[in-house]
Amino acid sequence: MSDYVISCCSTADLTKEHFEKRNISYICFHYELNGKEYADDLGQSMPFDQFYKAMQDGASTKTSQVNADEFEEYFEGFLKEGKDVLHVCLSSGISGVINSANVAKADLEEKYPGRKILVVDSLGASSGYGLFMDKLADLRDEGRPIEEVHAWAEEHKLNLHHWFFSTDLTFYIRGGRISKASGFFGTMLNICPLLNMDDQGKLIPRFKIRTKKKVIRAVVDKMEEYAEGGLDYSGKCYISQSACIEDAREVARLVEERFPKLNGKVEINNIGTTIGSHTGPGTVALFFWGNKRTA
Repeated sequence: MSDYVISCCSTADLTKEHFEKRNISYICFHYELNGKEYADDLGQSMPFDQFYKAMQDGASTKTSQVNADEFEEYFEGFLKEGKDVLHVCLSSGISGVINSANVAKADLEEKYPGRKILVVDSLGASSGYGLFMDKLADLRDEGRPIEEVHAWAEEHKLNLHHWFFSTDLTFYIRGGRISKASGFFGTMLNICPLLNMDDQGKLIPRFKIRTKKKVIRAVVDKMEEYAEGGLDYSGKCYISQSACIEDAREVARLVEERFPKLNGKVEINNIGTTIGSHTGPGTVALFFWGNKRTA
């Protein structure tokens, strides 16, 4: 049994069952739907199909990160059990949650001088962040100490690639990631933007691709270009999607067809309510290990 806890935020977008099976602890972000607050608890309080249907029907959403007091209570529970904590945060490129975690860390390490809280900026999001956590759980299960797993996380976090596209620009326009003019013409021309996460953990539009069929192939092409070993890639591959499961399944089919040495089947998860509040329905994201992100 390990003497430390591997921990993350609910925005790693794995299932409750996956987290429990891998013994990964998590703390929940929050969101509002039409003014009512919910925990981003992996679809337990509100099923994902219900959440995205509400968005499609015009519901307003608002998200809030975990605050320092919540982190302090959460971390202290582990410290009282005599366990150190390795907590990995949602990318600082899209959230300030790491600041809250570090405030709690400073307060608690003063209160519990013999214990450690190590905080990592994942520079990732959604099930890419989840795939990163899965690897850290592997290292812990191999018996590696917390300091070694922490060092590995800092050294390799930019090796996790995030590529995604959307077939519905509504919420990208609303959130300011795409201008209203670009969004209008993009919708008219059936353009699906292909985006990725850069080395600062920020979401960057990279290509404008016309038609869903072409963007589905393009995102798999990016995996071939950047995956460790190219077509010989033998790692795991995760996908997350927001109310467009058939598109996600088609991406998974192409990945499994093109990468015969893949470690198991492609795992498809839901984009959770925090990330989904900003993407809306119609987004598919593909995650895999590759060379270091440099831009």
